[in-house]
Amino acid sequence: MNFDEAEEQDGIRFSWNYWPSSRLDATRNLVVPLGCMYSPMRKNPNTPIVYYEPVYCKGACHSVLNPMCTVDARAKLWVCPICYQRNQFPPHYADISETNLPAELHRQYSTIDYCLPTRSPPPPPIFLFVVDTCLPEAELQSLKDSILLSIALLPEKAQVGLITYGAMVQIHELGFSECPKSYVFRGNKEVTSQQIQSLLGLSSSSSRGNNQAPLSSSSSLPPHQQPPSASKVNGFLVPLSECELTLTSILEELQHDPRPLKSDRRPLRATGVALSSAISLLETTNAGTGARVMLFAGGPATDGPGIIVGDELKEPIRSFSDIIKDKAKYVSKSTKFYEALSKRAVTNGHAVDIFACSLDQVGLLEMREVVKKTGGLSVLADSFRDAMFRESYKHILSNAQNLGYNATIEVATSRELKVCGAIGQLASLNKSSPSVAETEIGLGNTSSWKACGLDPASTFSFFFEIVNQNTQQQQQQPPAIIQFTTHYQNALGQFILRVTTVSRPWADPAQGLGPLSYGFDQETSAVLMARLAVFKGDNMEDTADILRWLDRMLIRLVNKYATYQKDNPSSLDLPPNFSIYPQFMFHLRRSHFLQVFGNSPDEVAFFRTILNRETVSNSLVMIQPTLEAYSFAGPPAPVMLSAVSVTPDRILLLDTFFAVVVHTGDTLAQWRKAGYADDPAHANFKQLLDAPRGDAASILKDRFPYPRYIECDQNSSQARILTSTIDPAITHTTPAGPQDQVIFTDDVNMKVFTEHLKKLAVSSAQ
Repeated sequence: MNFDEAEEQDGIRFSWNYWPSSRLDATRNLVVPLGCMYSPMRKNPNTPIVYYEPVYCKGACHSVLNPMCTVDARAKLWVCPICYQRNQFPPHYADISETNLPAELHRQYSTIDYCLPTRSPPPPPIFLFVVDTCLPEAELQSLKDSILLSIALLPEKAQVGLITYGAMVQIHELGFSECPKSYVFRGNKEVTSQQIQSLLGLSSSSSRGNNQAPLSSSSSLPPHQQPPSASKVNGFLVPLSECELTLTSILEELQHDPRPLKSDRRPLRATGVALSSAISLLETTNAGTGARVMLFAGGPATDGPGIIVGDELKEPIRSFSDIIKDKAKYVSKSTKFYEALSKRAVTNGHAVDIFACSLDQVGLLEMREVVKKTGGLSVLADSFRDAMFRESYKHILSNAQNLGYNATIEVATSRELKVCGAIGQLASLNKSSPSVAETEIGLGNTSSWKACGLDPASTFSFFFEIVNQNTQQQQQQPPAIIQFTTHYQNALGQFILRVTTVSRPWADPAQGLGPLSYGFDQETSAVLMARLAVFKGDNMEDTADILRWLDRMLIRLVNKYATYQKDNPSSLDLPPNFSIYPQFMFHLRRSHFLQVFGNSPDEVAFFRTILNRETVSNSLVMIQPTLEAYSFAGPPAPVMLSAVSVTPDRILLLDTFFAVVVHTGDTLAQWRKAGYADDPAHANFKQLLDAPRGDAASILKDRFPYPRYIECDQNSSQARILTSTIDPAITHTTPAGPQDQVIFTDDVNMKVFTEHLKKLAVSSAQ
């Protein structure tokens, strides 16, 4: 089956593309959960855009008219394929006929965008900058330069605001142009929305902004149908065209936090109060309107609520060892504080982005829920002068026209299956419906979720279960149907409803496991399993237990779908659709998503956050990095991610998604150092050196977040990134030739892993 074709058309890929016809068959045969990866803003030039309201089913499913519906053109009726409710077409569909169908009924338009009409002018997107001033002068200047350069990249009608913080928090009134004016709050005590409203002089009539209520499961009207507000304009969130000079002036004159700092102390940083103030300001003035809070943090919070570490340098910041031993005294309380902030942001439809740039940890572990639940973006770098920050930040604002805001995603299913839950950068709206399953996977017990920030790469995992009990009856039924409806505000302030309706055929039990095997997507399944493993890790399950769970699932899958003779490992043969899946699981077990040794809590939180938002193809690069070889023997070619691929006469290009490494073999490195690349007589050698750099540049160009770029030679210190990633096929305990790359590790290699897998899968005990 061509799984890429479905992803190209609808932005969706399923782990299984033939479905068992009963709950019993599903329990027996679906080792990997039935799920999908869905990208609601994936660009497809063939997706039609219509400028009218959708037609909804009057039944309990409340689904949208789609190509799967049964249409009676003469009677002007349509039957919902999800709940089988008969519905009358509205009056403006009076001319419908078998040869004159609206776009939403055409088979090729299983995904369609509705640009919804509004009663009031569309609200502009809002960008609220929260800037840390406890930075060294060079760092602060680099950050200011990046923000100043980015102003020109913002959407033309965008509104902007500015909050700076150190020991104190300052909310700048950009609408006051006579001189710089700001309101100062103490950093050791949280400021409530009511205090913000009172002290900043924001009347209650302005507390709703352009929309009177946030979009939630209990809203009586969606934002595009709400009446215009009579709110007065506040001076803290101002159209960029009206405050560009004021904002530029404030940023140019922004100084390092003036509080004196002793040599044995950390700067007092009120990150928690600053972020709380930003959310309170948006909550008070623009609830329900698309907005992004962009937090630039150059160190850990050391004061007030949300503290990560004390200000004394003799107190080390928490490590995984401290967390496991329950010696991290701030983690629990601070995590709860940021979780509370995330709930407020979700309620009001505001996304939070975090740019953490410091050689020390900033507290991304504690703050991760603010990013995850609001659909925000995160960047982790060593410095604001680092290309990882500068290019990532530029990428966001250069593509600001492709961002979505304040989105809700609803899932409706036909009666044969139910939705178990979702995993990704979203929050549950706790909406009960006939489509909700009793089994909970991820964020379950709901059919509706909120994602305050969206972009074309935003991808969510949804899990389903078959609930039909009668196999014979099911064979006479049409295919099961799933409909995704995503409502969001785009960069122009327009409200878009994307409707994706998909179905998959039932597997005939008479054909055994053949159809299920044929429809298995091993790439999507590997990513779904990775997200489930990370979800377990984020919920503090023991790493050893997660690894054992992955091993059991892999053994069961191979035992179920491979052909073999009992107790004969050499006879085992996997179908083509399963052949690479064990490799994915091998590399997942060794990845920094599960193996936290050598990584800080902030780094692991960052890696897991990115995995939970990326597409299938990008996620696979994170799980099993790609390795390409360059040599005089032939053109560039992919090679095994193994120690046997490392030779002195090769240049290797490693892409781990988070890092791009150009690794030069010993022989070629010596030639380069001898100056052969500068000799016109050896132009082909120079071309060989330049080829991987050019390919690396093309990878770096479109990657978000911008990866770390490293050029290194074999056996140098930076080469450890390559040697720690590849399969340790040659170690200090195995025979090795003089030119072999020896990996000093006790980790099991792929060969041993596969041998044990075969032995356990064919065992009579299974």
